Amino acid sequence: MVKTETYTLNFGPQHPSTHGVLRIVLELDGETCVGSKTHIGYLHRGIEKLVEARTYPQVIPYTDRLDYLSGISNNLAYVQTVEKLMGIEVPERAEYIRVLVSELMRIANHMVAIGVYVMDLGAVTGVFYPFIEREKILEMLSHLCGARMTFNYIRIGGVSQDLHPDFEEELKKFIEGFPKMLKEYHDLVTGNEIFLARTKNVGVVTKEQAMSYGLTGANLRACGINYDLRKVKPYGIYDRFDFEVPIGENGDCYDRYMVRMLELEESFKIIKQAIKEMPQGPIMAKVPKVIRPPKGDVYHQVENPKGILGHYIVSDGTTNPYRVHFRRPSFVNISMFDEIFIGHKIADIVAIIASFDLVLGEVDA
Repeated sequence: MVKTETYTLNFGPQHPSTHGVLRIVLELDGETCVGSKTHIGYLHRGIEKLVEARTYPQVIPYTDRLDYLSGISNNLAYVQTVEKLMGIEVPERAEYIRVLVSELMRIANHMVAIGVYVMDLGAVTGVFYPFIEREKILEMLSHLCGARMTFNYIRIGGVSQDLHPDFEEELKKFIEGFPKMLKEYHDLVTGNEIFLARTKNVGVVTKEQAMSYGLTGANLRACGINYDLRKVKPYGIYDRFDFEVPIGENGDCYDRYMVRMLELEESFKIIKQAIKEMPQGPIMAKVPKVIRPPKGDVYHQVENPKGILGHYIVSDGTTNPYRVHFRRPSFVNISMFDEIFIGHKIADIVAIIASFDLVLGEVDA
């Protein structure tokens, strides 16, 4: 038996496949990983500390910049936490609008997830199809609130503005074309033999590992665990909608892809229900002009596109939060990389990272 000497390789923090400034120091035997050390501290912006010097409404734009691909979903998590602390009841129409835009945001996020995933595996064509649909969503949201990436749309007590007269027509065009895009993408990618070879039985995460590391979102459900906060602990008005929770079987890269593809269909169903059942009425609750929650602390979490996003707020009774902490899904999900990389080739590690759909903006907040 030939004895070989291992060596270390810096994978990142400038590598395009690390999805941001993620650095992984790999110990390799040939091209096989035998050890790994993940470093995440290259993008620390100190948002949790910054918001202590802002009023409660001024915090909202900072949440957009955590997972910048899911800005509206981040807004919702923070705003609902403040509303929980203050006991604010949100008007019906605002609740429906929140669900509608949050599910559009989920689809927009997953468009990046699956598109960049396939591109990381070497198929550049695979990124263009989903980005066409993502662009339609960003155009709708831009027309709605004036922003494409950092929306600052959800407000404490409701939303910043009502749906404009052309919104339903824009949404109708999206609804008509989206199923066709999904079919095209399945035809292009899902059954492709190269894609299957690169993802099947690669980066397998067992149910036990998923629970031990606290995985959430599609990465957890790909392991066969049926857990979605919108179902098990509904927030807002999610208990009024009919949708399924897709789950996988093997917890590998392929299952993580398929769960997101199936989640697109379920978000699409929720959107159609939300616009059909949308009531008339006000879009903002009667809230004080100066937001000053009572003393105390509160924790609230939502099912974000990347996983469970939780917000913990401590109030001292002033206009600024005394302490804010974000439970970021990408930070938690990334914690198991050093274990599951072992035994894989470098090319497999690229596939594993992409399959987790992480964004470094919220990892080191």
